[in-house]
Amino acid sequence: MGKVIWINGNHKEDNRIFDSEFEVDEWTRALYPDFVAFLSDHTNVGYATPDEKVINYLASLFPQWALNLDLKVRVCTAKIERNGQIIYKIWTVSLG
Repeated sequence: MGKVIWINGNHKEDNRIFDSEFEVDEWTRALYPDFVAFLSDHTNVGYATPDEKVINYLASLFPQWALNLDLKVRVCTAKIERNGQIIYKIWTVSLG
């Protein structure tokens, strides 16, 4: 998989489960600067959250963001259990 920079822990919303699709859309789009800073350097970047809706939104946004930077990425996802809580993960793999 290579090294992935995880951008979690910088925002109080990282561990939040959002109530509405509107909130999820707003939150994921607000993460754009965090992700683009790494994507533009061809660095694999990821995010983990207990809210599966956030991962679903990011799965559709990552390819768009990469395309805006003229990059090709593969989007990977996983689901893990941490301290009895399900955590959803998403990350990019630069394709060159």
